[in-house]
Amino acid sequence: MVDIASQGRQLRVHLDQAVEPTWDDDGTEPVLGVSVPVDRDTMIRRWYVHRIRLESKGTARRIRIGTEAFARPTEWFALDECEIGERGLSTPAVERIVRSRRTSPPSHRSASRARKAPEPDARAKVLLRRLADARRVDSVVVVTRVCREISELAGASPEAQDQMHAAVRDTRVWLEKQTEVRRDRFARLDKAVSAQETAQVRELLVHVNATAAHDRTEVEDRIVDDAAVFLSTHARAQQSLNAKREAEVAAERMAATAALAASHQVSRMLSDLRRQPARHVSKATL
Repeated sequence: MVDIASQGRQLRVHLDQAVEPTWDDDGTEPVLGVSVPVDRDTMIRRWYVHRIRLESKGTARRIRIGTEAFARPTEWFALDECEIGERGLSTPAVERIVRSRRTSPPSHRSASRARKAPEPDARAKVLLRRLADARRVDSVVVVTRVCREISELAGASPEAQDQMHAAVRDTRVWLEKQTEVRRDRFARLDKAVSAQETAQVRELLVHVNATAAHDRTEVEDRIVDDAAVFLSTHARAQQSLNAKREAEVAAERMAATAALAASHQVSRMLSDLRRQPARHVSKATL
């Protein structure tokens, strides 16, 4: 799950089913991977949903955005065909779907606002669910933001307040543990770079970029830069070694081809000699 903020809008990309999409959250618009299901009632109520897929072309990966509507196949578009506006993420298919309707389209900016603003208790449930989702994917940035939103929520019932306070207390302990995990992970990455353990550096760098890409210290930035330079240098060295091996293999093949041709030539010469009577062959020819 990835949160993307752009032009005052926030998209929540669900690449798989690990986190259930939240459809009535005023602040986010779900974008689903191709394997994430959406129920019939949601599709009818929202008119359409957006999907995302990654396509391989050569060594590159390209993003395609799809729009799926009830009883309509998903239509796919390149990123430069999409835009983010007042209604949220939009594709050429959205315009056709909206024009085909007789009633005014619902605004995805506030799917529940058309009915009525969410009550504090309902908002509390949404925030608690978002907090659990963010913790499940180790998103410290989202966890911190949701905790702030919970502390700013007013008007909730005593029961809801107790649930939120308990969740925040538990989350603070979780954040302290995440800080320790983060410190340990950077230390292991630095040690792996010093020991030139390529596989471990690559694995740890992926984890660090996924879970600790924000608010890095100067020391953490230095460790990440060193790891990136190490992997880049290793990749170039590996490419050079592969090129050398390919050249050696090509030279061996050329030598083998030349040797085979020479062997065939010798065989032909011997065959010619065998066909001639020995008394007709001069000493010079022999």
